[in-house]
Amino acid sequence: MTTELQEQAAAPDENKIIAERRAKLAALREQGIAFPNDFRPEHKAADLHAQYDSKTREELEEHPVAVVLAGRMMLKREAGKKAAFATLQDASGAKADGRIQIYATLDLTGEAAMAALHHYDLGDILGVKGTLFKTKTDELTIKVTELRLITKSLRPLPDKFHGLADQETKYRQRYVDLIMNEETRRTFKARTAAISSIRRFMEKNEFMEVETPMLHTIPGGAAAKPFITHHNALDMQMFLRIAPELYLKRLVVGGFDRVFEINRNFRNEGVSIRHNPEFTMMEFYAAYTDYKWLMDFTEAVIRQAAIDAHGTATLTYGGRELDLAKPFHRLTIVGAINKYAPHYTNEQLHDVEFIKAELKKFGVKPFATAGLGALQLALFEETAEAQLWEPTYIIDYPVEVSPLARASDTVSGITERFELFMVGREIANGFSELNDAEDQSARFLAQVAAKDAGDEEAMFYDADYIRALEYGMPPAGGCGIGIDRLMMIITDSPNIRDVLLFPHLRREE
Repeated sequence: MTTELQEQAAAPDENKIIAERRAKLAALREQGIAFPNDFRPEHKAADLHAQYDSKTREELEEHPVAVVLAGRMMLKREAGKKAAFATLQDASGAKADGRIQIYATLDLTGEAAMAALHHYDLGDILGVKGTLFKTKTDELTIKVTELRLITKSLRPLPDKFHGLADQETKYRQRYVDLIMNEETRRTFKARTAAISSIRRFMEKNEFMEVETPMLHTIPGGAAAKPFITHHNALDMQMFLRIAPELYLKRLVVGGFDRVFEINRNFRNEGVSIRHNPEFTMMEFYAAYTDYKWLMDFTEAVIRQAAIDAHGTATLTYGGRELDLAKPFHRLTIVGAINKYAPHYTNEQLHDVEFIKAELKKFGVKPFATAGLGALQLALFEETAEAQLWEPTYIIDYPVEVSPLARASDTVSGITERFELFMVGREIANGFSELNDAEDQSARFLAQVAAKDAGDEEAMFYDADYIRALEYGMPPAGGCGIGIDRLMMIITDSPNIRDVLLFPHLRREE
């Protein structure tokens, strides 16, 4: 516990508003009615709006609709001691239809309930029973016959007109952000819709959802720096998962031809508007397929997720249109440089020393072991990647940066691998899987050499995975889709923290 939290725990908050609310809670405790748990709502605000907004005042009077609802009080407007309006918000909508107005009167609601309502604060969670009616302005409203305080809010909500102005506070206090901001609720409902869409799409195509370990004895499946931990009972060093790939492919060896996992990965790398040390991916593998099949399938998965989460495959990101309905483009690494940095000649793009000199201008110092393919990739990242706005597959990655991908049968030095880019960032990575145990062993040894040369992100040698391949894995294709980055695009969010409920931040001072 930090010193600040210890101080808060040791002494009551002296803030006047909070002190007043604590006094109200103390009175409720004395009456034995604080924090009841016997109220069961039967209706949601959004459902009531959907069903009854179109009804006339006369229809609601002729056919009374009984309602039992609970929600957080967001607004209160009193008309003396005899009547009051309030607005309750529940979890049913991402827009205003998640709110509904209530109307309490001395005659109908009762003197005791009206007196209590006068002391209720914004943020309190209330339970109401009553009937629906329309006000003179045709607003659907609950005429309250019973009113109860379900939860006393001790902290005041932010100003309703300004909400949470500080972005970091929104991330740290996501619970308040969700209460106050419709846009935030909309973002995370869209995220849930997208993940549900992906899961349905995979199951429809006969993929089996599985779970693989998050604690690994050897980090593998991606080129990344891992988080290191220690298992006390086994007295051994372990690593948080950087990717589930090698475990998923073990399952393909075992006879599960189509598997997928919506997984949490951890990479001990930089934090930025596009990077979080803990992130979500959907990774899948399909036997008897290749990277060309994967590109078509990945495109279909992403398009359907956008439709189910956003309502259409035509998106707007940062004020610019992005159309996922059209076929995705395909370019090689050199082809992309030719298109977006056309001042380079073909001869220059195949000159190792020239590319090294160019990378130096960008402040990039490649590893001593980097060959032509790795250098071309580094130049692509500096000159072309940020310009890939429309969905584009960059294909045919060099062997030296693709230790798990199948080598091309026709072109020496490249693999059957792609990365998908849109709005200038990587969204997915996939390839025809390397199922030759001896080739894979040699690739792992090359990674070990790269690690010895100083590449902290190079892979370890995984002897058990080699043993699995020696039992025989059918030809297969596999792909990982970055859910967080995809959701940034679908929800038009500029920062990855906007699509993470609880992003990682520095400790509060």
